[in-house]
Amino acid sequence: MTTLTQKLIAETVGTAFLLATVIGSGIMAEQLSGGNVALALLGNTIPTGAILYVLITIFGPVSGAHFNPAVTLTFRFLGKLHNRDAFLFILAQIIGGLSGMLIAHFMFELDLLQFSQKSRTGVAQWGAEVIATLGLVLTIFGTIKSRIEAVPAAVGLYITAAYWFTASTSFANPAVTIARSFTNTFAGISPAHMPWFIIAQLVGIVVALAIIKRLDWE
Repeated sequence: MTTLTQKLIAETVGTAFLLATVIGSGIMAEQLSGGNVALALLGNTIPTGAILYVLITIFGPVSGAHFNPAVTLTFRFLGKLHNRDAFLFILAQIIGGLSGMLIAHFMFELDLLQFSQKSRTGVAQWGAEVIATLGLVLTIFGTIKSRIEAVPAAVGLYITAAYWFTASTSFANPAVTIARSFTNTFAGISPAHMPWFIIAQLVGIVVALAIIKRLDWE
């Protein structure tokens, strides 16, 4: 029987590795791409999709491998998590995300605490985050319903694709969004623009819940 403490450790460590990968690969990609933004984005995308496959595979049996408050909230709204557990999961994810950000900065010898100057705002970007989060949640619950063992691959592939087909490059995760506001690197988002991304992600959850209930994916 997995304890709540074990689940919280899995959520914290998993989210930390996710953010270390997102931010670290962005730094490395920007350093090596010679100013080619498309190449840098590709260098950021592939490691993110790959690490999601690994993290969900190893931590899925422990905590469900949410690593994302949007996922945790969806499980809570569907009655699959208690309020206390959902709150603690989200807290662990935020702490893990910030820890991963600090780890990435440390590994690349950057100032540990930064504030992003990267502008990511506007109706198109917010709409992209609605779509990105909607698609991610549907991918998870649809795959759980049809073929649960394929969830790691499905999520990794979805995020890999969504980096490229969404205008926002698919944050789709409030914990990721918070952590990325504290890195003035390739993966960053201005702290002033961060709340609107999170609001858009919450809208994506609402739409996803309506579809999940309609399709009996609960």
